[in-house]
This record gives sequence, C-alpha cells and structure tokens, in this order.
Amino acid sequence: MKKLSFKQKYFAFPYAFLCVVFVVVPLLIMLYFAFTDFEGAFTMNNFMYFFTESDTQNVLWRSIGIAAIATVICLLLAYPLAYFLANSHFNKYAVLVVLFVTPMWINSLLRTYAIRTLFEMIGLERGTLAVIIGLVYDFFPFMLLPIYTTLSNMDKSYLEASYDLGGGPLKSFTRVTLPLSVPGIVSGVLMVFMPAVSTIGITEMLGNKDVYLFGNLINDYLGEFYTWNIGAAYSFIMLILIAASMLITNLFGKEESSVGGAL
Repeated sequence: MKKLSFKQKYFAFPYAFLCVVFVVVPLLIMLYFAFTDFEGAFTMNNFMYFFTESDTQNVLWRSIGIAAIATVICLLLAYPLAYFLANSHFNKYAVLVVLFVTPMWINSLLRTYAIRTLFEMIGLERGTLAVIIGLVYDFFPFMLLPIYTTLSNMDKSYLEASYDLGGGPLKSFTRVTLPLSVPGIVSGVLMVFMPAVSTIGITEMLGNKDVYLFGNLINDYLGEFYTWNIGAAYSFIMLILIAASMLITNLFGKEESSVGGAL
C-alpha cells in the first residue's frame, strides 16, 4: 500500500511541468520586463507611469466602475436564483448544469460574437451599456455557482433553531442565511469583478472608442515592442490586485468558520 502511494506522486510531475512552463516562466518574464527598461537596466520608471499619468488612473477607475456595475447586476440576479435552486425539491442539479456548464461549452469569444449580433438585430449600439450587458452575460455563471454551493452546503439546523426561537422567514434569512452565505458572495464577486476589470475581448467587440478599460490599455502597451516594459508593469499591478482579492477571500473563509462556531 505504501509502495502504491509513493508511485502516485509521479502523476503530479506532468502537472508540475505544465505549471512551470505556462505559469512560472511567463510570470518571471513579466517581472523581468516590469523592472527593467528597454535596454535591460533595472528601473522603477515603468511603475511611475501609472502614478504620474492621470489618463492611466482614469482608465483604471473607469474599469473599476464598469466592473462594479456588472458585478452588482450579476449578484442581484444570481443570489435569488441560487437561493431558489438550493431550497427547491425538484431536480435542481440538472437545472444547474444547464445554467452553468452548458454555456461554458461554448467559447467566450463565440458567445460575445453572438450577443453582438443580437444587439445589431435589435438596434442596440455599441457602447458602455452593451459592454455591461456583455460582462453580465459572460460572467453570470461565475457568480451563481459559488453562491449556490454555499447555500446548498449550509447547515440547515441553524435555520431550524432560528424558527424554534420565534424567528420568521425574513428574520431568519437576514440573521442566519445571509451571513452564512457571505463567503459564497465574496467568492462570486471576486470571480466576476477581477476578470471584468481586465477584460479585453468584450470591450473590443461590444464597446466603442469611449469604452477603454485597463485590459485594453495593457494590451496596447504589449502590442508595441518599445512599450513592453510599461505593459508588464501594469500587468504586475493587476497581479497585485488579484493577490489582494485572494487574501480577502481567505479572510472571509476564516470568518465563516468563526461565525459557524458561534452559531
């Protein structure tokens, strides 16, 4: 039995190799360009562009605003649906597969092309509204699944205790269900918000010249050989934001455990 367990470790080697080649090496290349100039000398000027150029900061704040609107819409649509699926008695698993898995079988680029064609048919012009709808359409499943998973795995005894103590449906929801579902909400928000901030394809196909987000800015810098260093620095800034979001997720995960113990 020990011999079999030892051999199982070798199955991780292909995965580790792919991680090194496609994750670690690109990150090292990005870091090299971010902290060097065009001649290869160490510099911090690439990051100074972000803090000194007002247009760059405006693009980031515009990206955050549009991503926040799309995230809120996804949350308002996904939470009631996830709550209904988690508390219904019909075949919710089949419905969840249709809502989440099936759209993922289609490439996101094709889905964006399809919704752009639909907008052209109904006469909706390309712009901020079209981009927001496209973001909601593409990232909605990533909000639905973590909330649904959290609600489905929630200990129902907490609700039973709330009802036994005289709490009505509304009070039980606000005092028990909603606080316990916060980790799922946070995970869904991060899974939607961070990709929405750095999206490129959706804004390229559904936006106009007025919709220019942080992902487009990075793409433009990386598209020119002489500005790779600045684009790499901006990508590193985005990486820091993603790492911060993961830290927030872990903190809420710990809070979930403490809340569960208190209840």
